Amino acid sequence: MECPGFLTVLYCMFTIPGQLGLGKLPWGNWTMACLYTTHYLYRALLSPLLLNPSMSPIHPTVALSAAAWQVINGLSLGGWLAGYGPTTVHDWAGRLYWIEAGMVIWGWALLGNMWHDDDLREIRRSVLRQQQAEADKLPEKDRKPLRGAHKIYKMPKNGLFQLVLYPHYLFEWIEWAGFWMIGGMACVPARSFLFNEVATMLPRALSGRRWYVETFGKEKVGNKKAVIPFLL
Repeated sequence: MECPGFLTVLYCMFTIPGQLGLGKLPWGNWTMACLYTTHYLYRALLSPLLLNPSMSPIHPTVALSAAAWQVINGLSLGGWLAGYGPTTVHDWAGRLYWIEAGMVIWGWALLGNMWHDDDLREIRRSVLRQQQAEADKLPEKDRKPLRGAHKIYKMPKNGLFQLVLYPHYLFEWIEWAGFWMIGGMACVPARSFLFNEVATMLPRALSGRRWYVETFGKEKVGNKKAVIPFLL
């Protein structure tokens, strides 16, 4: 459901310049397009197809809504990068240090996002290994199909999970803040993308913290915040 976003951006990059009579797009445009595509190759293809253990099915309405949002976001960003934003190297002049800083922030935040995502996956993988080990001890006639690992929950404890319950959300926000830095204040699509991410993910994180408290108890959750250490 996240594939339409980066595919839309790439489609815009390869079609709009010719329709507008533009020459080759500057390196800054392609840099942002490549970063966006890299994130969603991980999020839309690598993660669900190769990394994630089996998970609960998603409701079609949620999947369609997410895909529609991705297309709209892809059109917004793709249009800006493909001809309705900067179109020459002069439009990027004087911004090299901001671009470099934004790329460093983006890269480290992506790694933080991936690391904490994988820590959650490891919980599900460890549950599956435990279930398989228990099943192997039983006589073959008594064995039952394994329950999905998503049915059993554990508190994540590594990395920034020591301070917040949704650090992967925080790192994603930092990642897209770095992306906005690359595009500059005038990059309205990058700014809107970041604000939309925060607006949709923050309520989920706050609701998720309440779920953790209800599931594991207030004492076990302790002083961990939802998404921003020591604050929220």
